[in-house]
Amino acid sequence: MIDRPILFAGRSGQLAVCLRDLATRRGLPAMALGRPELDLENREGIDKLIASIGPSAIINTAAYTAVDQAESEAARAFSINRDGAAALADVAWQMNIPLIHISTDYVFDGAKPDAYDESDIPAPLNVYGASKLAGEAAVLAAHPLATVIRCSWLYSPYGSNFVRTMLRLCETQQVVRVVSDQHGNPTYAFDLAEAVLRIAQQSVTEDRRAIAGIFHLGGQGEASWHDFAQAIFHECSRRGARIRALEAITTEEFPTAARRPRNSRLDSSKAERVFGIRLAPWRHSLQACLDQLVGGETDAEGNRAGWRQRNAPLSDHTSGQQAVASDL
Repeated sequence: MIDRPILFAGRSGQLAVCLRDLATRRGLPAMALGRPELDLENREGIDKLIASIGPSAIINTAAYTAVDQAESEAARAFSINRDGAAALADVAWQMNIPLIHISTDYVFDGAKPDAYDESDIPAPLNVYGASKLAGEAAVLAAHPLATVIRCSWLYSPYGSNFVRTMLRLCETQQVVRVVSDQHGNPTYAFDLAEAVLRIAQQSVTEDRRAIAGIFHLGGQGEASWHDFAQAIFHECSRRGARIRALEAITTEEFPTAARRPRNSRLDSSKAERVFGIRLAPWRHSLQACLDQLVGGETDAEGNRAGWRQRNAPLSDHTSGQQAVASDL
């Protein structure tokens, strides 16, 4: 039984929104804080702020995620993703409360032919990945019992992500060109949020030593960005939405400031062994996501989602990662 709130660091990103929504549905006490109240770039007073809340656990979804922009803003990326994360971890450790820190598949270089597990040595190709890797190390140094969760290709009805980008491009482009030689695990943010909340509850009530360290959590099944786009278009067509022609391109045909790993598939079997958690197949969860987006249901904020909803807050772990040949 959790009687004190779970604190979500980060408020407007898609994972944070999903966490808030699920916590509300389940009657779990929770509080989400973002800028300006909780600013990982300006860390003065974080300890007093968190102490005033007295959370039962902290889930850190906040991050600098502009992958290409990070190449020219390395200092800011490291300030938020390493130093800000470490500050949260230090406060949690001093208060003796659990910390769950969200990280990324971009800590890997993509050279491995198979899915990456937690024992594989990271080698990020870009500043964003390097800053997140440094953040993992800083978090675990400050809070040795923290749980670090690497996720990949996050999508949801909220924020800026690949699924919403595809829907928007169907309205603005005659042909949508998508990279077909980068592979990963599309992950529904609601599925990840459900898993993270379950882990948070375990961390409050069980021995934290058993669940400390790094874990991978991705949707079941793999895909290229082009495969993912094909599935989105197919499901939209079944729902009566207009779709466009889809063209497969190579990474070289879609140059970006930051290099992306060709393979960022994650092996999530450790999380299944330790937590008993296995996320749903991504194709199944995609249907649930599109039921909201194309069907026009409302989100946790009471805003109407739908085919024409384009302007929304940036996501926490996918902004800037889409592999689409268009102006994003």
